[in-house]
Amino acid sequence: MKILYEKSESAFAIVWIVIYCVLQSLANPLNEKIGIEYSASAILCILQAIFLFAFIQRNGLMKRYGLCKSSIPARHFLYYVPLMILATANLWNGVAINYSLSATLCHIVCMLCVGFVEEVIFRGFLFKAMAKDGIKSAIIVSSVTFGIGHLVNLFNGSGMELVNNLCQICFAIAVGFLLVTIFYRGGSLLPCIIVHSAINTLNIFANKAGVTVEKHIIHVLVLILITVAYNLVLTKTLPKNQRANGNEARDK
Repeated sequence: MKILYEKSESAFAIVWIVIYCVLQSLANPLNEKIGIEYSASAILCILQAIFLFAFIQRNGLMKRYGLCKSSIPARHFLYYVPLMILATANLWNGVAINYSLSATLCHIVCMLCVGFVEEVIFRGFLFKAMAKDGIKSAIIVSSVTFGIGHLVNLFNGSGMELVNNLCQICFAIAVGFLLVTIFYRGGSLLPCIIVHSAINTLNIFANKAGVTVEKHIIHVLVLILITVAYNLVLTKTLPKNQRANGNEARDK
């Protein structure tokens, strides 16, 4: 992996996106064989998270990929209050226990790791690799790729319906733009990892009773509105690049 990384950071990012999608697809039939929902998914996600963290730490890439504290005071990010709103949005219709205890624990572990893995791959590897050639294109590609990547949920046996998947993709693209802005402007991936993990994890306890397709679409549109508005505020109020690294590509 290190040889591939040193040869081409872009190829390294693409390989990891493929690995992640393939493993996610393989996990669902394994879950059924084991008999515990998200059991195999949790194991595979843990292994990926451990490998990625070890790779980044061993090669002195913690700061490059934002696994460090931001140098920008939280007040400049409005104390991340909009992120808290997005993170808890899945509970707006109430709380419910949707899985058995074992499945719930596996699901929580899986979603926490997914937040880390996806942020490192899309906001870390892919964005940083493309930023060398232009920030704008890097922001667009990493955000859209992140959103479209959720198409895998239609084919991996998760049982997600088309409308829900399309809503998920649209929201993911909007969130992708927001989180890459936070990373690029603030220099830390930690807020992105935390909110991503929180959104995924709290969805486990979402009460979906009485939620029609129309209500779900309205819910997603409200979240996208909050996401876009917060992103615009940050874009207008924060300097373009807070990271003290002369090798970083500037906005073109």
